[in-house]
Amino acid sequence: MNVLSIDLGTSSTVAVLSAFGRGPRVIEVDGSVTMSSAVFAGEDGTLVVGQDAERRARLDPARFEPNPERRIDDATLLLGDTVVEVTDALAAVLRRVAEEAHRQLAGQPLDHVRLSHPARWGTTRQQLLRQAAVKAGLGPNPVLIPEPVAAAAHYASLGRTLPPGSTLAVYDLGAGTFDCAVVGVTDRGFTVLADNGLPDLGSLDIDQALLEHVGRQVSHTDPAQWQRMLRPQSLADRRIRRALLQDVREAKETLSRHAHTEVPMPEPFNDVLVTRAELEALVRPNLLRSAEMLAATIRDAGRTPQQLTGVYLVGGPSRMPLVATLLAEQLGVLPTTQDQPETAVAFGLHHVPAAAPPTPPAIPAIDGRTVPAMAPATPPVAWQPPPPKPRGVRKPLLIGAGVGVLVAALVITLLAVTRGGSGGPAAAGSTGQSTQQVSAGCSTGGEPDADGFTSCMRRLAGTVPDVGTCERGGAGVPIQQAGAENVVTCTLPSDSTTSGRSVVYYEGMSFDALKPGIESQLGASDTALEGRWSGDGLSGDYLAGTTTGMGIMLFGTDDAEICGLLVWIDFGTDGPTPQDMVDYFEQSLKPGA
Repeated sequence: MNVLSIDLGTSSTVAVLSAFGRGPRVIEVDGSVTMSSAVFAGEDGTLVVGQDAERRARLDPARFEPNPERRIDDATLLLGDTVVEVTDALAAVLRRVAEEAHRQLAGQPLDHVRLSHPARWGTTRQQLLRQAAVKAGLGPNPVLIPEPVAAAAHYASLGRTLPPGSTLAVYDLGAGTFDCAVVGVTDRGFTVLADNGLPDLGSLDIDQALLEHVGRQVSHTDPAQWQRMLRPQSLADRRIRRALLQDVREAKETLSRHAHTEVPMPEPFNDVLVTRAELEALVRPNLLRSAEMLAATIRDAGRTPQQLTGVYLVGGPSRMPLVATLLAEQLGVLPTTQDQPETAVAFGLHHVPAAAPPTPPAIPAIDGRTVPAMAPATPPVAWQPPPPKPRGVRKPLLIGAGVGVLVAALVITLLAVTRGGSGGPAAAGSTGQSTQQVSAGCSTGGEPDADGFTSCMRRLAGTVPDVGTCERGGAGVPIQQAGAENVVTCTLPSDSTTSGRSVVYYEGMSFDALKPGIESQLGASDTALEGRWSGDGLSGDYLAGTTTGMGIMLFGTDDAEICGLLVWIDFGTDGPTPQDMVDYFEQSLKPGA
């Protein structure tokens, strides 16, 4: 069966095709896995989409609509002097995807078409999307599937366990809106238990916040010119504004990978240096709103965060490191993401049953929350997750940034569990001794070296600083927030494009103090390994286990309040086993190894 699945987003569209008996794969349009959802109306009324629309917008920005899905409640769009129906604009985007799909099918027909939509879209919006699909030539009966259901199906398709009775929280941060939901799993399929959203939070709003920040740095040099850029009065002004918005957006994306970047500015303004810390300060209040809303939605579904199978991040903007950090602070659990979160919903559409009924409507919101929906009158179609991928089969992903995000979130989570989220100084270990302790000549305290290590921490680290990249702090989390007197994070070399390892070394926090936090992440796992280690005159305990897609191992010394935390992520397999963690520690991390 040839199946086309399309996630039509506010700023970009992702399509997945399954054909010729092969598994789903992303359709690349304009050389990218994400196609711009933008639309440009030519003077003859012809609609151009994607990269071609972006290019023509430089000539006449007034004929350009970058986010047609955001205008779905408008009957028409005025693009230059051309009036365009919203469904025609959306159909043009879908048609471009369909053309590429038909080219790859080489004359074979499409048997099935699936489209995603936000869970909170009502009948009117869904009908408009269906009309656009019909106009695009996608057949008379495209199947519409709520985005959180598709996200849950994608989560399960990666080998994660979603047994009947389990629940998954989906955090979907897109270009124009934020949506969240709790999806339940029964032996008959998926159902949305509760959902909510923020119409004023998305990457476009983050771009606007960064633009205003840049304006505060330069507008004083020529206030009149800055106002013309904000409110263009001529074609030249519109071109300058469009180029500036593009540069601001690219700067935001760069700050997800680097600590700072520059925004090139048009004359007469100087280029502006912006840092990740500045961007996070700008967006933290709104992102905190989203984390709080997800927590409220989980409560609406009658669950606690600890009862969830996982928290799954989808949507391109969710790769911002601050998102995972705030969710870990708010929920006390680590979220899960992939290297390309913008493709998760499109892939998930493929794994949803073809004949699944629509999600039941929710009872009207009370005090801004969604009351859990009633069970559907028609039972969901039977669904079984695909078998886990065999170990050793690796998908080429670039996950270095993702590992850092999860390590930072884990540091925050452990602090919340260990200290109740107070953010105060670390508590003393169970020995009740001061931090100036001695273990075989290893005394805590002292001045950190260039890598951030004191002499005692470096003794525990062994050869890790020689082979890894180390920096002071908890994977970007300031030391005072990481809950210890001193913290150093080391990123280790990886033998795979799908895996990554980091070690966080703590001074002033004992193994016993951190152990409850590790146990809270591992849950009721009966596969965790505990034991003793010794090396280079030091000795202590370890605890190794796995949580969703990730291995965690804590090791500490007997007498001194120093310990290490190994985090190992591999998206190409079902993840490391506890024994893998212990073996790696013995061979590569243990002092004297």
